[in-house]
Amino acid sequence: MRKTFSSAVEESAQECIQRGWTVAETANGLCLITDDQISGIEVTGETAAFVRRYLRANDLTGPVIEIPGAERREIHLVTGLRKAAMAIEALRTAGVIVHTDGAGIPLPPTQIATGSTCWGVTPHEARWVPPVVAVAAAVRAAAAKGVKPRVARIAS
Repeated sequence: MRKTFSSAVEESAQECIQRGWTVAETANGLCLITDDQISGIEVTGETAAFVRRYLRANDLTGPVIEIPGAERREIHLVTGLRKAAMAIEALRTAGVIVHTDGAGIPLPPTQIATGSTCWGVTPHEARWVPPVVAVAAAVRAAAAKGVKPRVARIAS
């Protein structure tokens, strides 16, 4: 893994590396490379709002990346994917995007087609990175309330 970055992303990159995350510099900013230790769950619209409230109410909030655009989009960073095959399948079946297996997630303030990503909850504000099952429970609770996720992809 590369240990040197441009001055524009150096501080963010070092903070991520200290957390044990793999990062790569792109032409537009910094990218988190997902693996067995850290991945992302992308939710949109009303589901994103519900998931954020649910996690906050249950003291489960972890780092959240906000994706700019007309509709609310968030990526919740999570752990524990190795032992959560059923939760991952349920998320995908519900139409939620699971970023894992080497997928890149644009870290703030990376520039994408719709604007710059930003932190909704920074890693140092969050007390932990929650397991994927916590976000899966929030998505399941949203569905039980009739909130339907909409599929969206990062425009990079």
